[in-house]
Amino acid sequence: MAVKSVDQYIETHPTWEQELLSLREILQNTELEECIKWGAPVYALDGKNVVGMAAFKNHCALWFFNGALLKENTALLYNAQEDKTKALRQIRFKKEDEIKPEILQKYIAEAIQNQREGKEIKPLKNKTLVLPLDLKEALEKDEHFKNSYYQLTKGKQREYADYISEAKREVTKKSRLEKIKPMILSGVGLNDKYKNC
Repeated sequence: MAVKSVDQYIETHPTWEQELLSLREILQNTELEECIKWGAPVYALDGKNVVGMAAFKNHCALWFFNGALLKENTALLYNAQEDKTKALRQIRFKKEDEIKPEILQKYIAEAIQNQREGKEIKPLKNKTLVLPLDLKEALEKDEHFKNSYYQLTKGKQREYADYISEAKREVTKKSRLEKIKPMILSGVGLNDKYKNC
């Protein structure tokens, strides 16, 4: 079921309902526009993503889309994937944590000001696509599969290549390859289902 509203998102995460409601209230008291993207609440300024919120198994979080650019307010920021994530930063909350609006408002205000000034970290373009060996061999064995793969956008090709490369065990690489074959043959990207918003 696709989430269509912030209320619906919060209802689907009853464990974090109070925390999400508190975060939402803070965000609604800003100039940011509330919407749903990738199945989660996002708050934007002039169509540009500034902050999002999300619930996970062990925590909920505020996501700052260009959080790496925050200079004044950084003490609570966390990079979820140190070697990969360039721009995104988050503030995590566990059940026992107190959500302090007066502190969070400073982070949000700085993020809004950065966006207003046009500051953003752009993704690297034209990186060389490195095919993992398993994917390369599969493409060489099946011409139809190869043609389907190279008809995808460079970004979708990279998503699939990274998906295979990130698997640590050989058995996982092989099972991932089997999972993505029908998707590639259908011309869809690995993460298309999250981009329908």
